[in-house]
Amino acid sequence: MSKPKSLEDLLQTTNPVDLLRNQQTGPNVYPGVPPEYTNWRDEQEAWQKTCVLFNQSYHMVDLAVEGPDALKLLSHLGVNTFKNFEVDRAKQFVCCTPDGYVIGDVILFYLDKEKFNLVGRAPLINWVEYHAATGGYNVTVERDERTAVRKDPSRRKSYRFQIQGPNAKHVVEKATGKPAPDLKFFHMTTIEIAGKPVRALRHGMAGQPGYELFGPWEDGEAVRMALFEAGQEFGLKLVGGRAYSSNTLESGWIPSPLPAIYTGEKLKKYREWLPADGYEATASIGGSFYSKNIEDYYLTPWDLGYGPFVKFDHDFIGREALEEKAKGPHRRKVTLALNSEDVLKVIGSQLERGERGKFIEFPSAVYSMHPYDAVVAHGRQIGISTWIGYSSNERRMLTLAILDEEYAQPGYEVTLIWGEPEGGTRKPTVERHKQFEIRAIVSPVPYAETARKEYAPGWRTAQNV
Repeated sequence: MSKPKSLEDLLQTTNPVDLLRNQQTGPNVYPGVPPEYTNWRDEQEAWQKTCVLFNQSYHMVDLAVEGPDALKLLSHLGVNTFKNFEVDRAKQFVCCTPDGYVIGDVILFYLDKEKFNLVGRAPLINWVEYHAATGGYNVTVERDERTAVRKDPSRRKSYRFQIQGPNAKHVVEKATGKPAPDLKFFHMTTIEIAGKPVRALRHGMAGQPGYELFGPWEDGEAVRMALFEAGQEFGLKLVGGRAYSSNTLESGWIPSPLPAIYTGEKLKKYREWLPADGYEATASIGGSFYSKNIEDYYLTPWDLGYGPFVKFDHDFIGREALEEKAKGPHRRKVTLALNSEDVLKVIGSQLERGERGKFIEFPSAVYSMHPYDAVVAHGRQIGISTWIGYSSNERRMLTLAILDEEYAQPGYEVTLIWGEPEGGTRKPTVERHKQFEIRAIVSPVPYAETARKEYAPGWRTAQNV
């Protein structure tokens, strides 16, 4: 039998659920930075109490889209409105399949006339590249691949940092020698650090104010050191890969929707375009939720909290299906605060003879690229949990979950099933184990109080530009 050349070829030989649940890949990695600069507890607490510097230069794909039809292409693919979208703005860009299920989301930067950048996970980047190559658009695209899979891991096209926390403004002011730019959420400007021009985006993570800073790769180290030195009197800490992957638990962004592209005749040509060894073919699914039907893993914009982004003021792929889905009902994104006593039972099982629970890593307990754990109440499944880990700021294990509307009310008690069925799959990150039930309280999303009060309203407003 010849080796599969495309994702479609591969799917002719196996069930996609079996393929992805037993895939030999673990969670996404964060290359280019050490796991910890100090310790992940202090690094977590710094983004709430003082200030942190995230180095995001390595783990995301960067796609430049340029040309007379660039805006036309992006508008055709995105559920977002493009009214009032102009140079020096950005938005969380979401794309769906013709059936109205999410392919992924990235940050879309409007850099200049006919010039855009998309930064984030590979599935949406692949979708844009495919349509740029096959849709007859007058555009050019240039892909800057994430470090983990590139041939030259030592160099990228651009550096990308984030300064976050209560003291972020003070660090930027000291590094620039000027007042920090007064920007609306997801607006951009250009500043100067270490004699280098730097693009600055007003951003926020875990509810704390800050900036995303980016520019040419060769300027990156000078800018990073200037920020680090400026931050010393303000308690700035560098954040390593372990803490970075857990910050989303407090801010409430689900980073792991499975791209909904594995089925459907309308997407067959796309699957034939995707390689048999690409992201979609090698991604892993983990967790207690199991269905033989891959479509049960697909998510809608409303599942992920992106319902407000969907605007029917333009034609785009998936519009007709989303107009129907908009009528509801919708599941809702929530935070689950796990019962500490039940979590300790799982941890304690590691110190006992006999069957043990699935090991809980700290601070991020994610062990696959796409986590899917079952959430139950009154003897039936009422949703899924996606991202799970520990917050030193909250002193709790938290998960980001998607629940049926009637159960998605703060204070409601539900149960998370922790661990995979039948002792676990063949993923190398999964040891033999038994399942445990962990009680959880439905809580707001974002979980951090500062995030709910400051970050979320500006984030939603920014999507309507």
